Amino acid sequence: MAFDFQPQVMLDTAPLLLAGVKLTVLITLGGLALGFLLGAVAGLANSGRKAAFKVPATIYIEAIRGTPLIVQVMFLYFGVPLATGMRIPPETAGILAIAVNSGAYIAEIVRGAIASIDTGQSEAGRSIGLTRLQTMLYIIWPQAFRRMIPPLGNQFIISLKDTSLLVVIGVGELTRQGQEIIAVNFRAFEVWLTVAVFYLAMTLSIAWALRRLERSFSARSAR
Repeated sequence: MAFDFQPQVMLDTAPLLLAGVKLTVLITLGGLALGFLLGAVAGLANSGRKAAFKVPATIYIEAIRGTPLIVQVMFLYFGVPLATGMRIPPETAGILAIAVNSGAYIAEIVRGAIASIDTGQSEAGRSIGLTRLQTMLYIIWPQAFRRMIPPLGNQFIISLKDTSLLVVIGVGELTRQGQEIIAVNFRAFEVWLTVAVFYLAMTLSIAWALRRLERSFSARSAR
C-alpha cells in the first residue's frame, strides 16, 4: 500500500503543539538563566588559582560533561526524591537538569573567554590601582563577554533541543505533545514532521538573533 501523505494533518496538528512549544521555550529560558549564573561562578572559580574554589568547580564541570543529560534528568527526578524524601515536579526537574547541564558547558565557555584576554589587560588594571575584582569586572569581563556570545548561542540551541529528553519524565514539552497527538491520530509522519519544523523555526530564530547581536557588538567596537 502506498503511503498517503496528508498535509492537512500538519495544519491541524500545529495549533495543538503550541502549548508544547511554549513550555519548551520556558524551560529553556529558565534553565539557561540559572545555568549561566552557575556557569559564570564555576568558570570564574576554575580560572582562579585558589584550590578551594578551583577543585570543586573542576569536579562539577567534569562530572556533568562526562555523564549523559538523560541520566542527570533521571537522577534528579527519581534519585534525589528517594534520598531526600522530597518530590520534584517534572517541570522543575527539567529546568534544574537543563541548568546543571548547561552550567558545566557555560563554565568552560567563560573560562576560555577569560583565558583569551591578554594578560597585559590585567596588568594594566592593577597598575592604575584597581583590585583584582575590579579589574575582572571593569576590564576583563566586558571583553570576554563579547567573545562568549557565539558559543553561548550554540549552547542555547543545544539546550533547547535537549529539552526533548525531558519526555522520559513526562514533561509536556514539544516532543511529548507530539507523542500524545500520535497516540490519537496515528499519523506519525505528519506529526513528527510538524514537530521538526517547530524545532527548526526556533533554532533558526535564535541563530538569526545571535547574528544581529554579534553585528551590534561589532559595530559598537568599531566606533
